[in-house]
Amino acid sequence: MTTKKGSAVIIGGGITGLASAYYMLKSGWKVTLLDKGDLFDNCSIGNAGMIVPSHFIPLAAPGMISKGIKWMFNSRSPFYVKPSLDFSLISWGLKFMKAATEANVERAAPHLRDYHLLSKALYEDLVKDEKLDFGLEEKGILMLYKSDKTGEEEIHVGKQGQQLGLDIDMLSREEVQALEPGIKLDVAGAVHYRCDAHLYPTALVNGLVKSIKTLGGEIIQQTEVTGFDIRGGEIKAVNTASQTYSGDIVVMTGGSWLPQLSRLAGLSIPVMPGKGYSFMEPNSKHPIVHPALLLEARVAVTPMNGQVRFGGTMELAPLNNQINMNRVEGIVNSIPNYYPELNVAVPQKDRIWYGFRPCSPDGLPYMGYSKKLSNLIVAGGHGMMGISLGPATGKIVAEMADRHVPSVNVLLYDPERYQ
Repeated sequence: MTTKKGSAVIIGGGITGLASAYYMLKSGWKVTLLDKGDLFDNCSIGNAGMIVPSHFIPLAAPGMISKGIKWMFNSRSPFYVKPSLDFSLISWGLKFMKAATEANVERAAPHLRDYHLLSKALYEDLVKDEKLDFGLEEKGILMLYKSDKTGEEEIHVGKQGQQLGLDIDMLSREEVQALEPGIKLDVAGAVHYRCDAHLYPTALVNGLVKSIKTLGGEIIQQTEVTGFDIRGGEIKAVNTASQTYSGDIVVMTGGSWLPQLSRLAGLSIPVMPGKGYSFMEPNSKHPIVHPALLLEARVAVTPMNGQVRFGGTMELAPLNNQINMNRVEGIVNSIPNYYPELNVAVPQKDRIWYGFRPCSPDGLPYMGYSKKLSNLIVAGGHGMMGISLGPATGKIVAEMADRHVPSVNVLLYDPERYQ
């Protein structure tokens, strides 16, 4: 039995905003969620649906600078920085370079592990709710590699993960092929992160929307925040073009639009949108059983809802709505290198989904209360880990709203660390 605790306005209808609404409602808050779109035009829909305790190393890590420089001049490469004189991109890049250290990885790894494991446990709990059937499968994820060099690098990461207590196997070519009897693989081996899982993102979003409404939450779509009424170190009201909303707590998510939102509140929270692309194909003639990451190509492969989703690329550039077909062709061309029986054609533009991953410069999320605005909780910047960390983020937001100690340590995720 929950008790009414007050009202909250949540800005942003991606997985972070939806999960925050769900757990705050469960805790007894009255919730109004505002989304500038229709809830189905954000990065929480077309992503790979992977739950990844394996991702305990932040994006800002040693080696990413040299790889990024090598890739950035090839428009079909896994990582691409679109040439731009945009100040925010340059500023973000300098912060990224400063953060890409071994010390950053060592400091962050156990905290990210705990964050992901909490979220996975919450997914296992959520799936018991009949309104939340989102195709959760706990088969792990295969990190497939073709070259010995890539294999050595991933095995090293796998051993780090084992030291952190994660369930991980190193597989030979024959062992990984045995896990995929329906399709031929052309790989040297794999690291099997048995600790990982996957789901169908569209069903997850649908289920959360239905649950939020059932719990009495209000979801208002096509409503963009235009400003804040700030008095006495608090947000007194959230302004939109058509109406003003007020709450005891304001939760700012907003995905890749977090920098613009935060500026309206007088804050500086750097996020660079990392555009990714995906498309769906039938999963029948040569069925893929396990989700996988094609390591050299940086392509994600996820069986879901009777199909298989191929997705990837990290295109850092200011927000734009253009589909770069070179990026999509890079994904398509990589598939037969690992699955030689799959001849996937380049999809038509109307079959290509794209979304923006909200990437912080140090690869760590923003989670916590603002020091400048006492009733503002910021939750964003989860990069490629938004779906994976969604339930944990929502639970932590609810705990913070209740002034409880969060389930995991969030000190590293100070939302104003770049002020």
